[in-house]
Amino acid sequence: MSDDLTYMRRALRLAERGRGRVSPNPMVGAVLVRDGAVVGEGAHRRYGEAHAEAEALARAGEAARGATLYVTLEPCAHHGNTPPCADAVIAAGVRRAVCAMDDPDPRVAGRGLQRMRRAGIEVEVGLCRERAESQNAAFLKHRTSGCPLVLLKLGQSLDGRIATRTGASRWITSEAARRHAHRWRTYVDVIAVGAGTVLADDPQLSARLARGRDPRPLVVDGRLRVSAQARIFGGERPILVTGASVPEARLRPFVERGVEVWPLPDEGGHIDLGAVVQAAGQRQITSLLVEGGRTLAAGALRERIVDEVMLYVAPLLIGEGIAGIGDLGVDQLEEALHLDRVRTRRLGPDLLVTAKVRYPCSPA
Repeated sequence: MSDDLTYMRRALRLAERGRGRVSPNPMVGAVLVRDGAVVGEGAHRRYGEAHAEAEALARAGEAARGATLYVTLEPCAHHGNTPPCADAVIAAGVRRAVCAMDDPDPRVAGRGLQRMRRAGIEVEVGLCRERAESQNAAFLKHRTSGCPLVLLKLGQSLDGRIATRTGASRWITSEAARRHAHRWRTYVDVIAVGAGTVLADDPQLSARLARGRDPRPLVVDGRLRVSAQARIFGGERPILVTGASVPEARLRPFVERGVEVWPLPDEGGHIDLGAVVQAAGQRQITSLLVEGGRTLAAGALRERIVDEVMLYVAPLLIGEGIAGIGDLGVDQLEEALHLDRVRTRRLGPDLLVTAKVRYPCSPA
C-alpha cells in the first residue's frame, strides 16, 4: 500500500501540469510501474492533445506489459479527440490498474473500469479519492450538474472594506497577494465582474502578473450601462451578459468588436445569476471566477451560485468605506452563510482564506 500511495501521489502531481489548459476535460496524471521501477509516466497537458495514459504508455513501450498503472481518473471508454484510453491500456498488456476515482462523465461512468476488468486486468478504485476529487472539482461539478464551479474572490482590509469612502482601492492587498490572484486567473475558464466595476475601474482582468493564458472576461450588465470601448472587451473572447429586453441596435457595437453576447431574461434590468451559470455550463465552461464588485458578489451569494470563496485579507483598517459584499438579506444569525473546510495561507503581509460555502436550509 505504501508503494501504491507513493506512485498515486506522483500521478496527482503530474496531473497538475494540465491545470488551466485542459478544460473542459479533466486534469489527469498516469504512472506505469514494473518490477518496482517507473517505466513511463504522463499527463494530459492541453485540451485536444494526448491523454495521460496514452503518453505514459508511449514512453513505456514494451515495458508496459505486466506493469501496474496508477492513474488519477478512470480511463476513458469513448472516442473523442483521442481514442479510448481503456482500450490502449488493455492492448499494452497492463496487469493491474489503480485508479483514484471513477469518471462521472456519462460517456464513461464505469465503462472504462468494466472494460479493463473484462480483459483480465486487476482494477482497484479509491486510492487518494478525496485529493483527486478536489483537484478536479470544476470538472466534476460540470459533469454532474451541467454548471461550472463558481469561485468568489475578494481582496479586502481586515475590517472587510474593498475601498475607502472616496472609492480609493489601489492597492489594498500586497503584490504577493495580487500575483497569487493572477495565477488563479490562469486556472479558470471565465472571470466575471459587474457593470459597476467596469464603470469605476475600467479593468483588463488579464493575468499579466503570472505566466499562463488569460481567462475569458465576462461582464454582467442587465441594463447595458457599460461602453463597448471598455478595456475588458479587448480581452480574450469577451462575453457580455445583458437583458433580453435590450434593443439589438445597442448591442451592435459590442458584436462588431467581437464580444459574445448572451441576452438572458431580465426583470427591470436584473439578471438571474443562476441562468448565467447554466448558460456558461451549456457552453462547456467548467470554472467561473467572480471578482467583483460588491453588488455582484452579494447577488452571487444570495442566489446561491458560489461554491467556494477566496478572501485576500490585508492588515489594514479602513473604517467607513465600501464593504466587500453587499446586502445578503440576513436578519437572523441562523440565516448567515457558513464557511466549511476553511484554510489559511500567508502571502507576504496578507492572509488568504479559502473555504467552501454552506448555505442555510430554506424554511420550505
